[in-house]
Amino acid sequence: MSVCGAANDHRLGANEAPPAILSIFLGDQLQDVMEQLEKGPPKSTKQGGTMEIGVSVLPKLPRDAGDRNRTSPFAFTGNKFEFRAVGASQSVAGPNTVLNTIVAESLDYIATHLEKAVKAGQDLHKAAQDLLSGILKESKKVVFNGDNYTDEWQAEAAKRGLPNLKNTVDVLPIITRKDSIELFSKYKVYSERELQSRLAILSENYVKTINIEGQLTAMMARTMILPAAMRYQAEVATGVNATKAAGVDNSAQADLLKSLTATITDFQASIAKLDKALAHHAEGEPYDHAKNSRDTILPAMTAVRTLGDKLEMTVADDLWPLPTYREMLLSSERV
Repeated sequence: MSVCGAANDHRLGANEAPPAILSIFLGDQLQDVMEQLEKGPPKSTKQGGTMEIGVSVLPKLPRDAGDRNRTSPFAFTGNKFEFRAVGASQSVAGPNTVLNTIVAESLDYIATHLEKAVKAGQDLHKAAQDLLSGILKESKKVVFNGDNYTDEWQAEAAKRGLPNLKNTVDVLPIITRKDSIELFSKYKVYSERELQSRLAILSENYVKTINIEGQLTAMMARTMILPAAMRYQAEVATGVNATKAAGVDNSAQADLLKSLTATITDFQASIAKLDKALAHHAEGEPYDHAKNSRDTILPAMTAVRTLGDKLEMTVADDLWPLPTYREMLLSSERV
């Protein structure tokens, strides 16, 4: 919930960001310590060794025992945990507030149990070991040191019972869930009313962002892509008529014109559908509007995008008004 938003919905689970499944990467060293602590006091620790770079004239460089995992939402990197799910446009205040509250609750739980055990006459170290062993066994389901991008991890996470809330609208109700209210009110971080206000604010932010994106999609489609496609349609039509008048077989060109015209017609229909979705709003609370944006506006935007991509692959390059995928990925022609 602390990292949700319309922008991060595009990023989480993409090619450079972790998925929406929250897990933790410990690395070989911490994983080994954790496994030992489950059974008793740790007896050893793994070392990182040295880095082999293939240059004999340079001094040996120490290699960190934790390594890195850029596919993990929480990755232990060197001497710290890195929360990689926060979006670039987001403030870290929200995620830090949530993380600090979670840690406070955990420390409170541990301290309470240890205080009770010592008060009952139990040795502190023995009580700590017993408590820690149980906590580690309970927490193992969130530990994953592999590739978070694989389909196998999606299936394994589902078996472990880990949530996979892939979009903002799915995760927003967590804010006012009973256990969330109890947690944040217990430590006087947020009251129930403050959590309800955040549900409304985040819902409104989501709606406004999707609305802006939808308006921009419709504008670009109507004023840039459609005119370019129709200019190309006119050129093709002129060529078809010219070859027909010359008595030349133009069946292939005629098929191109038919296909292009059908795509333009579908494209115009998709723009009209997007305009309709943007003009109609849901009734009810801000969250109801957020659900409408996800379920109505986003699919309409996707339809426009799909047909726009199809036209990009058909319209003559000199008529296309936007940087193409090819230019963005493979050249610097439009720098």
